[in-house]
Amino acid sequence: MELGPAETYDFKRTGGGVLLIACGALAREIVQLIELNNWRHIDVTCLPAKWHNTPDLIPEGVRGKIREAKGKYEKIYVLYADCGTGGLLDKVLEEEGGVERIGGPHCYSFFAGNAVFEARGEDDMRAFFLTDYLAQHFDKLIWEGFGIDRRPDMVSFVFGNYEKLIYLAQAPTEELKEKAQAAAKKLNLTYEYRETGYGDLETFMRSAR
Repeated sequence: MELGPAETYDFKRTGGGVLLIACGALAREIVQLIELNNWRHIDVTCLPAKWHNTPDLIPEGVRGKIREAKGKYEKIYVLYADCGTGGLLDKVLEEEGGVERIGGPHCYSFFAGNAVFEARGEDDMRAFFLTDYLAQHFDKLIWEGFGIDRRPDMVSFVFGNYEKLIYLAQAPTEELKEKAQAAAKKLNLTYEYRETGYGDLETFMRSAR
């Protein structure tokens, strides 16, 4: 399955047990892990993936999902990292009863593995990252989302401080690899490919009981 940038998504089989409140950009990987591991105790609800560009919407969006789910599930977990909310998401989670979220500053970190990402921080300081989802939807979320389709001269202004594009691949296909390479070319960045798998996302979901 592939979720579009503007869509919300629900994957519900139990109506009880565990609910994961997630970014729509993670829906494909989350459902893959649920089905691969037959985790029948887990339901998923996703907020719009396009909020990747407007992180100020995330904290209250998550709060609404938590309040809607309270009393219906034994446990609620949040599959957002801080994701540019500047600590506001963690404040909401504390206010809503200490709901646990996946660790890390953003999805690039937990897909790579938070410890690995931190260790490579200096080398990757000037890197722009893509995941499977962002490679698939690069034109909509990045090229059009930043208005570069209307002003191609803005590439150097928006991405001039980057040196390379790193594709962190979860379950890559040849099509996704080609899309990631094309994105690097569009942004005038050196292309680098790293196959991470699901990283800390899988570890966190295994502990969601």
